[in-house]
Amino acid sequence: MDTLAQLSRLGLFEAKVPRYTSYPPATKFSNDVNGSIFGDWIGSIRPGTKISLYLHVPFCRRLCWFCACRTQGVRSDEPVQAYIETLKSEIRMVAAMLPDDVAVSRLHWGGGTPTLLGPDMITDLAKTIWEVFPQADLPEFSVEIDPNEIDDARLDALVAAGMNRASIGVQDFDPEIQKIIGRIQSYDVTREAVDGLRARGIHSLNADILYGLPDQNKERMAESVQMLMSLSPDRVALYGYAHVPWMARRQAMIPTETLPTPQERLELFDAARKLFVWDGYQEIGIDHFAREGDSLAKAAATGHLRRNFQGYTDDTCEVLIGLGASAISKFPQGFAQNAPATAAYQKAIRAGQLSTSRGHTFRGDDSLRARLIEALMCDFRIDRNEIQGGFGLSEAELDTLFKDAAAEFPKMTRISPDGFEILSEARPLTRMIARSFDAYEMKAEGHSSAI
Repeated sequence: MDTLAQLSRLGLFEAKVPRYTSYPPATKFSNDVNGSIFGDWIGSIRPGTKISLYLHVPFCRRLCWFCACRTQGVRSDEPVQAYIETLKSEIRMVAAMLPDDVAVSRLHWGGGTPTLLGPDMITDLAKTIWEVFPQADLPEFSVEIDPNEIDDARLDALVAAGMNRASIGVQDFDPEIQKIIGRIQSYDVTREAVDGLRARGIHSLNADILYGLPDQNKERMAESVQMLMSLSPDRVALYGYAHVPWMARRQAMIPTETLPTPQERLELFDAARKLFVWDGYQEIGIDHFAREGDSLAKAAATGHLRRNFQGYTDDTCEVLIGLGASAISKFPQGFAQNAPATAAYQKAIRAGQLSTSRGHTFRGDDSLRARLIEALMCDFRIDRNEIQGGFGLSEAELDTLFKDAAAEFPKMTRISPDGFEILSEARPLTRMIARSFDAYEMKAEGHSSAI
């Protein structure tokens, strides 16, 4: 039986599973986590700890039909300015709760479209952050940039504020596909944004591109990938488009009949993957690629690759604090999410309260299973010594977990004295194999295609 037939027999083309950017997935969050619990977790951070910050800007000048992010369209700057004032209040509130000597080593602005902020708003927001949050030495400050929503003045403001890494969304360069997904963004506009970043000394550049979009085929995919490679990003995220119109109503604008089949999605991914590898990129996890020497490639080579809500990262901070509407924080004790609706978020913060509305407190063997799944998603293998040493499992207990997973995927995994491994030809099954280590019940309709 050839590999494609084996993948099909094991259900790859029908399965819907979590992306495992967290464990448990956000679909398992509940209302049990509130502002009081968030405050306790903040207060328990050890003095001297380095933390990460994520700021969410939930606005876009236009809403792309393919996007499932928590965003809203705006025509003027008034609601944006009001939101930024609220965000600044939350920044000061949370910073005042931190123990002494806690320093920020990572800062990321996401959205939405952070670059719709005007230069003055960018400067003001960054100033507020650095006035109340101590910086670690040479913190990484990354920003998601929409090439359609950037200019020299905003680039200058971002660089002056300390931005030293940029992430550009591409999705696809084909004009016809761009029309179908509601995202018109020419190659020239994208190249101009890249040139502007590099002219200002920003040489750490990420790019996102999608496979599985409507009317994509291998030829169109290859052309978009080659156009992207001509811009020489340091790392690339090759994400599968998740068609979830029951969650993101705007996706109903995309005709379902134009979407590739699951088998075609795998072919599109493989066509893009081969081009990136041919051009010298190293494969990182299930869907990222990085140039040799990039920090993500170094993390993968040394076993320090991690996975969070932004995808793969070399950030090993044990605390991530999310600020803004819908932002998610991670602590050693669990996850806490702010109110998703902008109005509810702003109401709470303006009343002097935290807006934490849901989350998850780790219990039972959550931390163990989280690490097992993260190891598979990052390294395609689980190190026996790490798990036994870190979680106190006996060899027999760990072997039971391994054997149960291997039984679901015969000839796709390997159990050895060193641990558990996903075979190279079985890597398209990674999310499904990770699911076998997940102790929570799951409704398939709440998740995206496994490929």
